[in-house]
Amino acid sequence: MGITDIASPKKMKKILLVTDAWAPQVNGVVRVQDAHILALRARGYEVAVIEPSQFFTIPMPRYPDIRLALFARRRVAKILEEVHPDAIHLMTEGPLGWAARSVCKEKKLPFTTWYHSHFQLYVNIRLRGLLRPILALLRRFHLAAVRTMVSTESLKRELESVGYKNIVIVPLGVDIRHFVRNPSPPLPPLPKPVFAYFSRLDPEKNPEEFLKLELPGTKLVIGDSRARARLEKIYGKKNKFVGAKHGQELVDWLSLCDVFVFPSRTETFGLVVVEALACGLPVAAHDVMGPRDIVTEGKDGYLSDNLQEVALKCLALSRADCRVKALQYSWERSTDAFIKNLLPIH
Repeated sequence: MGITDIASPKKMKKILLVTDAWAPQVNGVVRVQDAHILALRARGYEVAVIEPSQFFTIPMPRYPDIRLALFARRRVAKILEEVHPDAIHLMTEGPLGWAARSVCKEKKLPFTTWYHSHFQLYVNIRLRGLLRPILALLRRFHLAAVRTMVSTESLKRELESVGYKNIVIVPLGVDIRHFVRNPSPPLPPLPKPVFAYFSRLDPEKNPEEFLKLELPGTKLVIGDSRARARLEKIYGKKNKFVGAKHGQELVDWLSLCDVFVFPSRTETFGLVVVEALACGLPVAAHDVMGPRDIVTEGKDGYLSDNLQEVALKCLALSRADCRVKALQYSWERSTDAFIKNLLPIH
């Protein structure tokens, strides 16, 4: 049928997801989608996905790893007719999301959306002057939905304050069985204490603030981007760059660490925060949305504009308390909320 179809043999219910974020992209939206699709499939749902590889695409300016689908509306409409879903969910506000929104409005089909990230802030960091028109477009996109899902209470309040309607909370999760501290990782030991950064090395993640910090022991940088070579050339003497890591290799590197330092100011949640907590790492972060919704100060982390100060304070916190906090976030609970807030078409 020309779609990415993750089928359930039981075919209890068919959900159509429309997304502009798909592998090989590496970002939080893709990880949330992957986790939900696996959980939905395990429960007997059939999930069909409309994603960029099914269309002619071009690289997004300043974000070449993100492919933008062109001239998608007619094919989106055709796929929707072929799939005949029981519920439609638009994961992103890109070209495919807008195409599906248009088709659904024309056919008077109800749909839900998800406000995942402050993408307008990412764009404003790289392309100044576009913040206001992007904010208006995002609000217009989501106001057409029956419900808009968000991951935190802070984000719900923020969006409602600027005119968004029908906002519901779908908390995110962490794979607790995977993110477990390894007491004997197969890696050479690092001078202690070890302060970790792990995320993309893109400007919106603010890695240079971490790279400039004066901290004892080792500053470990886990992540990659087109900026890595430049950053490693400038900051390589005081920071250990190991590139992007995934799966058990990521867990092993985190198991060498003592504190997770998260300098980003643009998150709506921050999956890496709960992944670090699951590995027993207290979190030093700014007092902003995302970390503010997760971290209990003095228990599993500290929040402050002075990341150097709170990173050092985190050394005294309990790894066990960090793990306890992470256990509050599960993909099962997240999937429960996601299913609850879908709207059946029929």
